[in-house]
Amino acid sequence: MLAYLDSRFLPKEEIRISPDDRGFLLGDGVYEVIRSYSGRLFKAEEHFQRLERSLRELKITGVAVAKLQDIAASLLERNDLRGDATVYIQVTRGAAPRRHSFPDTDTPPTVYLTASALQPPTQKIENGVKVILVPDIRWARCDIKSVALLPNILASQQAKERGAEEAIFVRAGTVTEGSHSNFCAVFDGELVTHPKTNHILAGITRDVVLELCRALGIRVREFPVFENELAGANELLILSTTNEVMPVVQVNDWKVGDGKPGPIAMKLQRAFRELTR
Repeated sequence: MLAYLDSRFLPKEEIRISPDDRGFLLGDGVYEVIRSYSGRLFKAEEHFQRLERSLRELKITGVAVAKLQDIAASLLERNDLRGDATVYIQVTRGAAPRRHSFPDTDTPPTVYLTASALQPPTQKIENGVKVILVPDIRWARCDIKSVALLPNILASQQAKERGAEEAIFVRAGTVTEGSHSNFCAVFDGELVTHPKTNHILAGITRDVVLELCRALGIRVREFPVFENELAGANELLILSTTNEVMPVVQVNDWKVGDGKPGPIAMKLQRAFRELTR
């Protein structure tokens, strides 16, 4: 499997990162994950725009983001990934002596890309999944797709230990998002999801689903979903690059609706499949 590091395509097992890299030492970097269908990147421009924004927010410079899309496409081709796959992109502030402040301005960033085949979780998408609710203990800049993901990792592990697919964060009584997904609720035919603020990551799949809702005549409201209202929802959904539109049929120990994927989830799934086809 070929990967890419700092202007070179190399076998992945030959990739070496400096022990002084700030991503390794300090979590000082950002990342993106892009889905491909039949060898073609999906919503690549939107992903790279978000990557560019994350770099800008962290003041990481010296990255030719416009060239990364060609590199990502080349990785798919070089690795003969013609089916479902993902491309992972990570950019750190580079290798420098360890200190909290930024290194010298001439320090080149570390740019790493890798691609891999993806086995879609078809059964979970069709049947729905269980999630748990956890306190949102993350920092106040969740809108930056940073590699510093320790709170997300701890939450995801809690979900795994409790037999759940995802952990959904709750901040001061408000449901924000999942550890690696966006979250939506359906009340009386209206899809409600947390607005784009610094407390959530602006998901690409989230944007696609909201566009599909409008095209399908499904009412949308970008408004906080409160924890004490969840039990009254007709449907709950999680959205992500790898899971697409995944129905939630159980939260903690209680069922959502009749415990089966609802009509809006299934309508959105059909529309999403048609779009990616």
